Amino acid sequence: MYAVKKREWILTDTDNDIYVESIDDVVPAGGIGKFKVNKRTLRGGTRDGVEVIEVSNGVLSYVILLTRGMGIFQGSYKGIRLGWDSPAGKSPIHPHYVNLHDRMSLGWLTGFNEWIVRCGLDSNGAPCVDSVIDNLGRESKVELTLHGKIANIPAYYVSLSYDPFSEALIIEGRVRESALYYPSLELRTIITTTYLSNSFHVEDHVINLKSTPAECQLLYHINFGAPLLEEGSRLVAPVKEMAPRNKRAEEETGVEGAHSFIGPSPGYVEQCYYHTLHSDDVKSQTAVALINKSADKCAVVRYNTRTLPCFTEWKNTQSVSDGYVVGLEPGTSFPNTKTIERSKGRVPVIASGGSYICKFTIEIHDDAKSVSNVEEEIEKLGAGKPTQI
Repeated sequence: MYAVKKREWILTDTDNDIYVESIDDVVPAGGIGKFKVNKRTLRGGTRDGVEVIEVSNGVLSYVILLTRGMGIFQGSYKGIRLGWDSPAGKSPIHPHYVNLHDRMSLGWLTGFNEWIVRCGLDSNGAPCVDSVIDNLGRESKVELTLHGKIANIPAYYVSLSYDPFSEALIIEGRVRESALYYPSLELRTIITTTYLSNSFHVEDHVINLKSTPAECQLLYHINFGAPLLEEGSRLVAPVKEMAPRNKRAEEETGVEGAHSFIGPSPGYVEQCYYHTLHSDDVKSQTAVALINKSADKCAVVRYNTRTLPCFTEWKNTQSVSDGYVVGLEPGTSFPNTKTIERSKGRVPVIASGGSYICKFTIEIHDDAKSVSNVEEEIEKLGAGKPTQI
């Protein structure tokens, strides 16, 4: 009996001057089984030049942004929309049109309309001035912009793989956040789904390319609007500790108040809640779920608390035109300034040539029984364990 080999095609490799315009140019008919995969370049307006890969496993689809740090623009599961409506527009924004230093270093927001976007790699939180050692060995002040740079850097390497044995489709991307006298970090991401699955898995390796140790920060900004977010939706999480970010967030008291949602509300002021979560005692796996009002649909985020010890809930139930959205955000730290997170010991350091590995899985459920099972599973993670606010 012959082993079935995984098939792989390189779509972009700028180091070796490889670029493929269309998947049909390299993938033979039937080469990726029953999956539907399309690579194209968007044209017109501020999306002009954005390269995407559109993936469908038969029931679940998503759009990977090659030009925007391998983020995921939007998705759909059996007709359930996955994403949100951003004031930035209905199409991905090319990094050419994003000035990170705009409006006191808040310019990242002008390109922010993805379903899933990474914040990092050198910094992932609020803007601040940080101290670094410059090329002359002196302490120097540098400006860190909102949520870092990685989401506005194109991938230099992209490949497509198909495993006939497991019916798995894999997209790999590599993005460098690196320059002379700067931090030199590389993201290597592997995005995997299987045929007719309700989930996909992301595995990220952040690699330190320098000959000296380097800090890194990474936060996954996973954003949901309607239909999963609506009046009466709930966030279910095995809370170990929860802290409102500020006085405004304290207005909705307790875990129940923080984890319940109202409908679109003009003038609503965003709230953030910082959490640590209980996990299983063996593998440190945890999960959170956004459940709709009728409890027959939900989105689940699964991840490991050893590498992603912090979880942030971003609650922004403004009017739809202003951005009706909740963010579920596992991270290496909270999205405070890097200086604050460093002082709390929440900024990982990677050895020269080493890597920091983060993994998460997104699941979508569309029936009451499955939703009930997810809620029961998450409740068991925290059963009999204390919650501190």
